[in-house]
Amino acid sequence: MSLVTVTINNREVQVKEGTTILNAAKMLNINIPTLCHLKLHDNKTENHPGSCRVCMVEVEGRKNLAPACCTPVCKNMKVKTNSIKAIHARRTMVELLLSNHPQDCLLCEKNTECELQKLAADMGIREIKFKGESTKFLKDNSSYSIVRDLDKCILCRRCVTMCNDIQTVGVLSPVNRGFDTIISPAFSNPMLETNCTFCGQCVAVCPTGALTEVNNTSKVWDALNDKDKIVIVQTAPAIRAALGEEFNLEAGTIVTGKMVAALRSLGFDKVFDTDFAADLTIIEEASELIHRIENGKRLPMLTSCCPGWIKFFEHSFSDLLDIPSTCKSPQQMFGAIAKTYLAKKMGVDPKNLIVVSVMPCLAKKYEAARPEMYTNGIPDVDIVISTRELAKMIKESGINFNSLEDELFDNPLGESTGAGVIFGVTGGVMEAALRTAYEWLTEEELKDLEFKNLRGFKGIKEATIKIKGVNIKVAIASGLSNARKLLEAIKSGESNYHMIEIMACPGGCIDGGGQPYMHEDILVLNKRMEALYKEDKNKSIRKSHENPFIKELYKDFLGKPYGEKAHELLHTSYIKR
Repeated sequence: MSLVTVTINNREVQVKEGTTILNAAKMLNINIPTLCHLKLHDNKTENHPGSCRVCMVEVEGRKNLAPACCTPVCKNMKVKTNSIKAIHARRTMVELLLSNHPQDCLLCEKNTECELQKLAADMGIREIKFKGESTKFLKDNSSYSIVRDLDKCILCRRCVTMCNDIQTVGVLSPVNRGFDTIISPAFSNPMLETNCTFCGQCVAVCPTGALTEVNNTSKVWDALNDKDKIVIVQTAPAIRAALGEEFNLEAGTIVTGKMVAALRSLGFDKVFDTDFAADLTIIEEASELIHRIENGKRLPMLTSCCPGWIKFFEHSFSDLLDIPSTCKSPQQMFGAIAKTYLAKKMGVDPKNLIVVSVMPCLAKKYEAARPEMYTNGIPDVDIVISTRELAKMIKESGINFNSLEDELFDNPLGESTGAGVIFGVTGGVMEAALRTAYEWLTEEELKDLEFKNLRGFKGIKEATIKIKGVNIKVAIASGLSNARKLLEAIKSGESNYHMIEIMACPGGCIDGGGQPYMHEDILVLNKRMEALYKEDKNKSIRKSHENPFIKELYKDFLGKPYGEKAHELLHTSYIKR
């Protein structure tokens, strides 16, 4: 594609023909404000419907202003982004958006994180100029994960792009026309009655409070203040690589010790690591894979750690319900062990033991509420909060997070290996499983523990690993559109594998819907990923089957991996939806 020269604010830049004015301006470090535009970290998908009209610029020779996000440049084009005409139009558009927007910023879940709020502040808007009727809709509180408030929707369509193009779930789309346009599921159905996977990627990209997570912090405070309850908490691997961002630490700063200290300060009786349960998951998953290979059972085996992916599978590929692993996710395995093994060790009635999870994923809230995730009528996990919710609780308590001294997790459910840590990144579950499966099948030590070809942000990764003379073919999909491609290739017979890892969120849990907002910044994701691999490398034990507390758990309580007791507590089933 040929290059063209464009002049923006009297500065020349050469860009590929067809580049938008917005992206050309970025190459000159010229900021043009916008609300609807979003370039996703696959560097291919771009939401630029020109719907918000905040990015209007003046193009020499044109009578009307042009939306920078969807206007391609042409040879010798001259653009003014900061002319009086452009600034006035921009300001008017924001004032019009505010005129049909609730004035409850202090009470909004997105307060201080709202892009419309920030833009209004940057423009110095201090009054609502245009007054009249405003839209009124009922909130959709139907799901355990996501709240929809259409009164705050600015029709930017970011969520539509994410739901349809990136995740291929197709729940959200524009309905009606003109002033009656809304973003909604078909027939305005509640989210719980749709095929929404609750991955939370729509929440992650929404610029306002139109899509937010279900806030469970009040439930946690109530539990912590109930003297009749013992309240324990587990933290997922991806939390430690992102929580620091909420306290102005550099992206990728590992804050494991400070996080543990903060949780104890909040009043939790015990602080445990979901990485322990990730090690447990590997034992069960590797055992199941070996069982399938040695007994000629159905392959490929699909990982089952991600609840968003599982719900997507139940809706879209219910004819293949026998191929996912029956293992519960690490979150649910932890809960099941806590309410049985740990409760007995602590001398606590399981009914009085509250398990709280801190997760990077909004689908985990939904997963904990699934009826299959109850043991003896008691939920494995009682309350799930996100990384963002934990940060809010720490701030609310007045804890100076950055000054906290590092503390260690409690045991026996706090000891983990490097294999458990890398569950937080795409490819990590597969890498952890292969470390164990290789040594169990060959009875030889695996010298090189790092499967480099399984790492990185590529949407679909494939590899062949020779184990005991057998070529084990594996694949990894990150993001539900890639999962769909992979599964359709399997159904058609085009591809054959022994094991497949799928994560609903692009990049894996480090990019979960409950992580700190970073608007798809690939540099931030890279730093989070590097942090988890670094923690894995620094661990003294890096294989799940070598975790001494996992060995003790099987010896004292579970018996044989993939055995009867393990199946009762650690395995589940799926539903055709």
